[in-house]
Amino acid sequence: MTEYASRKLEDKVEVEGLGESTVKGNKPQEGSEPGEGIREEFLEERYALVRDRILEIAGEHMGAPAFEVYFATVARFLLLMDDTRNFLAGGGQEKASLAELGERNHALYADILPGQYEESYGNPSVAVGKLGEEHGALLCFLYAEMRSLIGFVYEGKLEDVVIRMELFVEVYGAYACALQETGKLPKGEEIRGILYWFVSDYTDVAVREGMEESLCPENCFAADRICLSDLSDVRYLYAYGEYVSENELETARFLAGLPEETIATMADTYTEGYRLGFEVTGKNLAGKKTVDLHYRLGFERMMRRAIGNFEAMGLRPTVSRAAASALHLPGLSRSGFYGGIPNRQYDFDHKDDKALFLDRNYVNRKLEVTRTAYENLKQQAAGMAGPAVVETFGEADFQPVTKKEALCLSPDQEKLWVEYRSRMGALRREYIKEEERSFTIIAFPVPEVGEVFRELFAETIRINTLDYMLYRRVQQTLIDALDQADYCQIRGCGKNRTDLKVNLWKLKDPEKETIFENCVADVNIPVGEVFTSPVLKGTEGVLHVTKVYLDGLEYRDLSIAFEDGMIRDYNCGNFEEDQENRRFIRENILFRQDTLPLGEFAIGTNTTAYVAARRLGVEDKLPILIAEKMGPHFAVGDTCYSHVEDVKVYNPDGKEIVARENEVAALRKENPAKAYYNCHTDITIPYDELGELTAVKKDGTSIVIIREGRFVLPGCEVLNEAFHEASV
Repeated sequence: MTEYASRKLEDKVEVEGLGESTVKGNKPQEGSEPGEGIREEFLEERYALVRDRILEIAGEHMGAPAFEVYFATVARFLLLMDDTRNFLAGGGQEKASLAELGERNHALYADILPGQYEESYGNPSVAVGKLGEEHGALLCFLYAEMRSLIGFVYEGKLEDVVIRMELFVEVYGAYACALQETGKLPKGEEIRGILYWFVSDYTDVAVREGMEESLCPENCFAADRICLSDLSDVRYLYAYGEYVSENELETARFLAGLPEETIATMADTYTEGYRLGFEVTGKNLAGKKTVDLHYRLGFERMMRRAIGNFEAMGLRPTVSRAAASALHLPGLSRSGFYGGIPNRQYDFDHKDDKALFLDRNYVNRKLEVTRTAYENLKQQAAGMAGPAVVETFGEADFQPVTKKEALCLSPDQEKLWVEYRSRMGALRREYIKEEERSFTIIAFPVPEVGEVFRELFAETIRINTLDYMLYRRVQQTLIDALDQADYCQIRGCGKNRTDLKVNLWKLKDPEKETIFENCVADVNIPVGEVFTSPVLKGTEGVLHVTKVYLDGLEYRDLSIAFEDGMIRDYNCGNFEEDQENRRFIRENILFRQDTLPLGEFAIGTNTTAYVAARRLGVEDKLPILIAEKMGPHFAVGDTCYSHVEDVKVYNPDGKEIVARENEVAALRKENPAKAYYNCHTDITIPYDELGELTAVKKDGTSIVIIREGRFVLPGCEVLNEAFHEASV
């Protein structure tokens, strides 16, 4: 039993000794703030009132049939939330069969699953088609906000439930009153105003709540389920309120059947990488108190072992639910804990819902309440060691469809969003200092990858635990050659049109300095890459890949042109119209900015991962975490040393890595707002698309590193053994 589980068991005994009325979610626990019980009673009264009003709405007529159907549909969903709340309060999670839990979970998400999404009000095309252009997008936003109740109901967050139900009733009332008094629908701006002020008024609540979850380990909803559930019974998966697909069920069953030593290997690799991240950078882990965990449902057995490992380091876990409410600004990627993704098109359709409320007043208010929340949790923020992330891969391909009916940011809002992200990042770093924290990321496949799942899972564990010292030695050979270079030339082969010159940092003292970092298995698992921050001036040419997946989105025939290290042009072959292709890249790679620098140039050395992926036919399924180690890669955005450029870093050979900034990052001392873009996206050229990678010296002579996808630099031959074994 972990320390966490022991502590929770003691808490449980104490609570049971106080009687049922003191259990959290019913009455205040011992030690609650004065008046908390009164507040809970008041919330229960508000809940009862708004629920009763919703019961009436489901059968009322307002004189506008299309809108009656909409409000009745959403009302039925909210009543399903009420039924779910009663089910949980009555111990249904513990009593129900696996089949019943599955049916209930499916009912919560059925409306947005692919088979029914074409009739759902969560689909902006459907909402606008049925309710009109003026009202459809607004009510689609409202529908999506109501869906965020699922997580709040499961976590017993009554205030979050009440304020959203009250929002629904307020919007309904605006329509009913307008139709009754004038016979006409209300103006769209009136409804937009109601939604806007809901977001604005409750931003402080959302920020405070979110920060407490991410910084304070007390009463951690997900950690309770990890450490206290019977993981041999997959019914525990339904206790989160997340969508449970076959991926989560099969992953949990698969991990339940693995030997304890395999689980230990998985968890220990993950947590040891985290510890090494502090050690190799000379940061003080001993002064930290918490670790921020991110994972997907089904991996609880590994996560339980990991929590025990972190506790041995003096770290307690915090785990937040992936954002679903507009108040928490959800995006395409998930962080925290999450289950299956019901419909990635639904996520894509709602990625810019913030367009409804994003303005200068909102940004200023959000920053203000965030600073206040950090000030109130200053000690907890200082104790945060950083994130430890478990990613998954192997899901089915997804090609998004851009819908004109979906909310989208205006050009002014895009600029404001870029500014907001920059200012919010700077604010966060004031309280959780980059130079004092670290992170780690590891990835595993999910059953959706197909028949190769079990073999791929075993290969992934093998890849994640490759010989650390072997790669460190071979990569040092690469670095010794690259340190002699003035620039590197990279050319593709076959259909790959890459022709790129990357200018490198000039060493002043080669005996003590180096350009590239020797990256093995610490923060980025698995091993194998050497990387640097290129000199922007003189970096020019075209980067091209025939197909790549970035943050879950597929890019076909992606081409990016650089001039003096900055993106000059870009395109891809996803859509018929170049304008749509460019918008797709601008939104999801450039993050709505006009240009980005080439922030990183790296050479991946993990040929074992590459060969395994080719053999199993999963090259296009791998996450960037592994894919970046399978060839040279190039990151657009900030450097790998973003915001910590002034902290000295050393390779294992004792040399200082001096290429920690570029010309953009150098602006941080005089104009910080222009020094960072707050993004970093890696794009890899796989070995089979690589014609040649050459280090060119100042005198014009060359050192060939890779030719036709094979390492030809003396001392690196061992990296080709994986290719040879594959051909036997």
